[in-house]
Amino acid sequence: MSGLRIAMWSGPRNISTAMMRAWENRADTKVVDEPLYAYYLATTGIEHPGRYEILASQTQDWREVVEKLTAPVAEGGIYYQKHMTHHITPEIDLDWLDALRNVFLIRAPEEVVLSYGRVRGGAAIEELGFLQQARIFDHVVERIDEYPIVVDARSVLENPEGVLRALCDRLGVAFSAEMLRWPAGPRESDGVWAPWWYAAVEKSTGFQAYRAKSDELGPEQRELARRCRPAYERLAEYAISAS
Repeated sequence: MSGLRIAMWSGPRNISTAMMRAWENRADTKVVDEPLYAYYLATTGIEHPGRYEILASQTQDWREVVEKLTAPVAEGGIYYQKHMTHHITPEIDLDWLDALRNVFLIRAPEEVVLSYGRVRGGAAIEELGFLQQARIFDHVVERIDEYPIVVDARSVLENPEGVLRALCDRLGVAFSAEMLRWPAGPRESDGVWAPWWYAAVEKSTGFQAYRAKSDELGPEQRELARRCRPAYERLAEYAISAS
């Protein structure tokens, strides 16, 4: 039996890096961090912190990236791919997703908008990934004729072991308690953008407890979250529960 390729599809300002830490802490798992980031920056021309370092660190040809993402995995091994949904531009053909187990990591848009605004003010809706996440989700549903796995970040923070056990069960792999705690610090597998984005996760040794955000959204932020909410709710309907 060949190994398992897991594609975790998330928008920004989620628990995607902590989730990557959890999987990388397993002895059977290799991870890759946002392999389409350079392609996204080169294609859109958008300015992100560390733009030139990112462009130099990865190929900008999405087809070359896909070839690596769909390569054979050793028997019993897991290849965990952390993806940002907004990195998938309309030019990318999605048929290669058939070779992956696609999982969708979601977070309430109000929390995403608030968190993203602290780092990059005035975000456009395309930067938050909700619309792209729904597009990818619908593509996978159409191809496999069933609803793929959806994980809500809040449920993970409220019950890490229960939700990770449920996730592993759906993926057909054994749960490992090593997924719950990891050493603090950076990883060689982290993208070169880590100094700008990963400060909190580098200090962490596990999933942080969920805390409701008390900050008020401004009028423009509320409107942005409102526009994102239908895409979020489309997927939230299928979010897994703790086992």
